[in-house]
Amino acid sequence: MERYFDENHLMIRDMVREFATNEIAPVAGEMDQKSEFPWENVKKMGELGLLGVPWEEELGGAGMDGIAYMITIHELARVDASHAITVSAHTTLGTSRIMTFGTQEQKERFVPHLASGQVLGGFGLTEPGAGSDAGGTQTTAVKVDGGWRLNGSKIFITHAGVGEVFVATAVTDREKGSKGITSFIVTKPTTDLERARELGVGHSDELEFIEGVRAGKKEDKMGWRASDTRELVFEDAFVPDANVLGEPGMGFINFMKTLDAGRIGIGALSLGIAEGAYEQAVKYASERKQFGKSIAEFQGLQFMLADMATEIEAAKHLVYNAAWLKEQGKPFSKEASMAKLFASEVAMRVTTKAVQVHGGYGYTKEYPVERMMRDAKICEIGEGTSEIQRMVIARHILRELSA
Repeated sequence: MERYFDENHLMIRDMVREFATNEIAPVAGEMDQKSEFPWENVKKMGELGLLGVPWEEELGGAGMDGIAYMITIHELARVDASHAITVSAHTTLGTSRIMTFGTQEQKERFVPHLASGQVLGGFGLTEPGAGSDAGGTQTTAVKVDGGWRLNGSKIFITHAGVGEVFVATAVTDREKGSKGITSFIVTKPTTDLERARELGVGHSDELEFIEGVRAGKKEDKMGWRASDTRELVFEDAFVPDANVLGEPGMGFINFMKTLDAGRIGIGALSLGIAEGAYEQAVKYASERKQFGKSIAEFQGLQFMLADMATEIEAAKHLVYNAAWLKEQGKPFSKEASMAKLFASEVAMRVTTKAVQVHGGYGYTKEYPVERMMRDAKICEIGEGTSEIQRMVIARHILRELSA
């Protein structure tokens, strides 16, 4: 991977790996079982700069590049996907929209809180009737004096409970279809206010919270159980004009422009899950004795490990090639979809094989591969399903052919 990484990249890789091993690994299983948000580790990640890796130091970030950010997600996911998605959703889904489309005033007002990890952010897009069909948004924003009135709800929103700053889409002109959707910056207090004040992270009194924005039901998920996923509800919420993000009517178009970066992020997270499960499988296979020798000596199991290692290596190059193209300012949409598609499906295959290597023990919570297999599945769904990725890739192929 030397072609993608410089010394700074290797330094952050080692730092995040050490943090994940020492701080996350000991608590990941318990957090998963309790479906408990890891506030203590969120505070530590903020102090390490992991919640603002790619943003300028002037705005509270770490001042590193996009590849360093992908390394961060990758290394966290090797140990626990819930911690990785907490950083990913906060950075890619929450902060990046403001950084990409916000005014200077909006950046200075919101990003320092987010990039420093003082508060968590998120993105409200998905609705009960608008998943892959994001253009089918039903949440509405009606223009009133000085701002807009938002009504509707979003579902499956990471950080909808614990977060305080969100970018959300709403229909502002139904007749214009996808060109009648606008993005807004909305705020609400965290649902864990007492815990946030106790730890000194997760809440800011400096933010002006919008009445009528609240968190709904917390989802009881199969995987990513230590991350916070809930409904985000708008009940006649008044959002001032100063919180319109980008041009009115450009919300859907701007979202599509930033979706590719999110796909690389899920690719990196999937890669981390796969790599972590593979390492657990190798360790177990070398220690587990059957018929008088370690099971790693059996050819059938060696073939499984070889396939796992090969697919992980291929996924690494797809993910970091897409990240490198983005960093160089080159077209990367097709490559991002390829990375997300392949890495997410590799994560599912590798974690399933890792459970198989562990035998009956792999089906218990005694070993982390059971959790990793559950965590892998959503990677084939979020940021565009595998089917959507194949559609995107095919369109690029056919466009290139006709050109």
